[in-house]
Amino acid sequence: MLFRSVAVADAVAFAEQSFGKITHLWNNAGYQGAMKMTHEYPIDDFKLVQDVNVTGNFRVLQAVARSMMKSGGGVMVNTASVAGLRGSPTMPAYVASKAATIGLTMSVAKDLAPHNIRVNAISPALIGPGFMWDRQNELQAKTGSPYYSSDPETLAKNKVGSVPMKRLGSIDEVIHGVAFLMSEDSSYITGTNLIIDGGFQMR
Repeated sequence: MLFRSVAVADAVAFAEQSFGKITHLWNNAGYQGAMKMTHEYPIDDFKLVQDVNVTGNFRVLQAVARSMMKSGGGVMVNTASVAGLRGSPTMPAYVASKAATIGLTMSVAKDLAPHNIRVNAISPALIGPGFMWDRQNELQAKTGSPYYSSDPETLAKNKVGSVPMKRLGSIDEVIHGVAFLMSEDSSYITGTNLIIDGGFQMR
């Protein structure tokens, strides 16, 4: 844990030395964890997901906040997920971590607002195509969950069919959402969670 904290501090110091100050942070690192039903889920993996997605998120956020406070403020965006809003079968650790990220965003946004630091979150869902989309479908198909087909292609079609817009979101569409929250166009927005999912979480 100490090494990780030191590594974050070193990265922040390097950014300050290289660019003078830090004005924007996209806190986007994450770990999906195992894909297993609750009664089978490994505790060690559950802990690892929280360590990366929650503790790691906070560690970076805290270090960058201290830097921004010295230089007049800034903007942060944390990557959460629609999974943290509606739950996803066979993903208890990931769901818990992303729900925590949404709550964390709301809390720190209040603490940091007096320091001219805005903090928001994004919650994407069903983004693809690509390796991560295909891999998730393959893993879910193997879980034996009654919510998923055992055929990855059928499973994928069912998931896309549950999106009101009837398509996957693109990586660029996620980036556009982050860019909006980091821009002056969102200058009076803090502590919010921007959902990027084609309406999926409404179902």
